[in-house]
Amino acid sequence: MTEPAFKVLITADAVGGVWQYSTDLARGLSGIGIETVLVVLGPPPTRRQASQAEAVPGLTLVETDLVLDWMAEDASGVEAAGKALALLAEQHDVDLVQLNAPAIAAVADFPVPVVGVQHSCVGTWWDAVHGTELPADFAWRTELVRAGLHKANVVVTPTDAFGLATRRRYELPQVPKTVHNGRKPFKLPRRPQRDFAFTAGRLWDQGKNLATLDASAGRMAVPIHAAGPVRGPNGASVMFEHLHCVGSLGEEGLARWLAAKPVFVSSALYEPFGLAVLEAATAGCPLILSDIPTFRELWDGAALFVPPRDEGAFALAIGNLVNDEFGREMMGKAASERAARFTPEAMAAQMAAIYRALLPAVQRPVLAARAAA
Repeated sequence: MTEPAFKVLITADAVGGVWQYSTDLARGLSGIGIETVLVVLGPPPTRRQASQAEAVPGLTLVETDLVLDWMAEDASGVEAAGKALALLAEQHDVDLVQLNAPAIAAVADFPVPVVGVQHSCVGTWWDAVHGTELPADFAWRTELVRAGLHKANVVVTPTDAFGLATRRRYELPQVPKTVHNGRKPFKLPRRPQRDFAFTAGRLWDQGKNLATLDASAGRMAVPIHAAGPVRGPNGASVMFEHLHCVGSLGEEGLARWLAAKPVFVSSALYEPFGLAVLEAATAGCPLILSDIPTFRELWDGAALFVPPRDEGAFALAIGNLVNDEFGREMMGKAASERAARFTPEAMAAQMAAIYRALLPAVQRPVLAARAAA
């Protein structure tokens, strides 16, 4: 008689880094015998994204028209999503639910344990970007996140620094567990090294602080190329005077840019982890990063740090490093070596250990044996 597969429902969205996180996690979990039901909230995945997910062994992709909590007009949309997800958990007979949008836990009663993974939120984003009292539109969302985090069986964040920020904002009884994100290295084409700087991410997001890099680019002869969308699904948009925007890139397109070993730059004010930085580091790009707690935690000793709003300091650091061939090589090597710590396999193993602790005792030996194998 075949043992029933352990199965976890994971929520995702196709808008930002949570999609890549979720598919990488599902792939890592499949290697230790854990099946996944990936439920997509918000805008549907692209054909490329759907194909990427469907190629993961043991993954069932479920597209919905359910609203993302941070895009909902009011709490009723989140409540509807919660009820639908609870029903999906029953229909797919899952053993556990991982909410990558923990606010949903506040308005849903799941039949199995819930892990709330806090990748970002409007409350901590506002604290980092503006540092003033929350506007009314953010306040109700923040209260839903607070209730969801308190209701989840376990809360996880991708860094210690973001865990502390989450605990402060939501008055959690304890610091969330930390599980660093993981990313498989890109397959890079052969390209000569080029003298330019590069950044990637949601360019429309004020938390990425691209206005500072745009001003820095105006002070330099070295070009700064920026990959990513300039318009967000929430209606936000941005225009730049000096950055050269190359559009949204898939994995192959991004790999072609990173293969030239540019100086990778992030001036972010808010970054709970920073998958784009990890992708650049795995490609061996030297890193210049804003001096914020998350980046210090992950990259101290393997990157140069600059005050996040100091456009002159970014321009000077970029110009100096682009013209220092030996320094670029050494820093790229240091970044690559540090990035080797952050793998999908390590991420999946740590998440599996958290799942296992929440399961009925009779199921734990089965999962532990699969993980050991």
